[in-house]
Amino acid sequence: MYTYIKRILDILFLLIFSPIWIFLLLLVSVAVKLSSKGPVFFTQKRVGKNCSYFTIYKFRSMYIDTPKDTPTHLLENPESFITPLGRFLRKSSLDELPQVINILKGEITLVGPRPALWNQDDLVAEREKYDANSITPGLTGLAQVKGRDELSIDVKAKFDGEYRANMGFFLDLKILVLTALAVFRSDGVVEGGTGGR
Repeated sequence: MYTYIKRILDILFLLIFSPIWIFLLLLVSVAVKLSSKGPVFFTQKRVGKNCSYFTIYKFRSMYIDTPKDTPTHLLENPESFITPLGRFLRKSSLDELPQVINILKGEITLVGPRPALWNQDDLVAEREKYDANSITPGLTGLAQVKGRDELSIDVKAKFDGEYRANMGFFLDLKILVLTALAVFRSDGVVEGGTGGR
């Protein structure tokens, strides 16, 4: 039942805050286009509900010659691939803003396990132990407010399972508030944690 309520709340949230995210979407799009050669958006194959695949959207934060589908922390000298603007976008989490498109399409929700990379078989397998692959992934989640990129795969999956078992309105609200605080403080940001560009 709450799954359907979550969908309604997602749409209401986006409608209420549409002046803010639409303005930021346009502003950052122009900044990315002017700051370095390449497309505004970075797209990547991710694992969705019930291990189906979908394309996630992010603002491009790396140069176009960066090896595709390689998590940032696995690159040799990863900092050299990140654009100056990209460093700011990642630190502020503004690179994630285009995922409002994924929310509108129903591919992700505001709160849920962060969608794994298509080749992150270890994370998907760990989540399977907790039935966490059966719910829609989210823009933010319990693992993000408990440590974000600093957490190991097994710990992330455990938190995702904890969310799966206890998901509800007040838990979602708590996670959203804690996410806003974590983004403000840039808590737990480690390059390569989500494999984005």
